[in-house]
Amino acid sequence: MVMKGLSLRGLEVFEALARTGSVAQAAEITGLSQPSVSQQLRNLENVLGTELVDHGRRPMRLTQAGRSFLTRTETILAELQMAQSELTVMDLGHLTTLSIGLIDDFDNDLTPRLATLLADSLTRSKFKLITLPSLEIFEELESQRLHLAVSAHSGEVLEGVVEYPLVQDPFILVAPKGAVDATRDLPFLRYAREQLISRQIEAHLARQQLEFEERFEIGSHLAMMAMVAQGLGWAITTPLGYMRAARFHDGMDVHPAPFGESSRMISLFTRTDWSDQVPQEVAGMIRRLMRSQIVDPALAHLPWLSDRLKVMG
Repeated sequence: MVMKGLSLRGLEVFEALARTGSVAQAAEITGLSQPSVSQQLRNLENVLGTELVDHGRRPMRLTQAGRSFLTRTETILAELQMAQSELTVMDLGHLTTLSIGLIDDFDNDLTPRLATLLADSLTRSKFKLITLPSLEIFEELESQRLHLAVSAHSGEVLEGVVEYPLVQDPFILVAPKGAVDATRDLPFLRYAREQLISRQIEAHLARQQLEFEERFEIGSHLAMMAMVAQGLGWAITTPLGYMRAARFHDGMDVHPAPFGESSRMISLFTRTDWSDQVPQEVAGMIRRLMRSQIVDPALAHLPWLSDRLKVMG
């Protein structure tokens, strides 16, 4: 039986406070006033019979009980968000086929969940979900071999294409655990030049007139993260990429990118000649999945990204 007085709003407020350490920021995230945030926290602590935060410190710090309860809270909220996504079944019965291309930046759990939700809506249709690099995805979309494409925006004007922004994915620096000055003492591990993310990173470095030795160029993201964790070098990636490499987190530290606050945009694209509601509905489904499966866990791990890593819309 659920404890009497325990509310979903109270859990949401507590999670926001734990993530930010600030009543003001928690109020902005939850859409409540600051007094309401404080009241929700007091109500939750009264119900549980223990203090979850150290009220005498700014920014707020969780107590031992608060840290333990936060783990359960995050699980509960993630499951509720997944339940919302699964209940939002789209009416796709009129489609005979649906082909979607996705970049491989999603973690191993998101793509199967998306496939399951879409398959439930396409019980009488052909459904194709493929993974490709960003630049190849745009080629497939242009040739009309894909109905929808989920990719990083190339920064170019795309004629005949409609964009539905999904998530703002900032660039970050990953270095071996405990490295004092990785950019000075260790080599820079680059993504392969033909990858869109490599071109974007190199453009940012060039604008800041930053030059690093061209020694390593790596086509596999997970291989790159493994090399960082083993102390072989440092790299620039994004939170989406970092979260895919969870098994290497114990060997890495995360820092802001050396060229300042810059982000890429992950969006859903379709051609303008498809004026169906399907792209909007699929975009909404992907946003909910990305929030629960990637963004919220990433912000819990890296709270300093709260103003930069954002689900759009």
